[in-house]
Amino acid sequence: MPRTVRVRLYATARVVVGRPVLTWPVAGSGIPARELVAELGEAFPRLRPTLRVSRFLRNDRYLARLDEILRPGDELAVHPPYGGG
Repeated sequence: MPRTVRVRLYATARVVVGRPVLTWPVAGSGIPARELVAELGEAFPRLRPTLRVSRFLRNDRYLARLDEILRPGDELAVHPPYGGG
């Protein structure tokens, strides 16, 4: 199993990063979602404002807390607020 988390980006997050999916390396023991989100903000500084207001899903389930551990093979989805009507 790869030691990565798949990061799926939606809406403005996708636009800022320039692609819909990232493969993010993690330790075999995993990483707290909060740390992975912080790493994303470091790697993509223009993404930081979007991350502050986004909702996150781990394997298609909303995270109750950002201290939940993401393990290799997991998927983290970043859902910024959506507009329109």
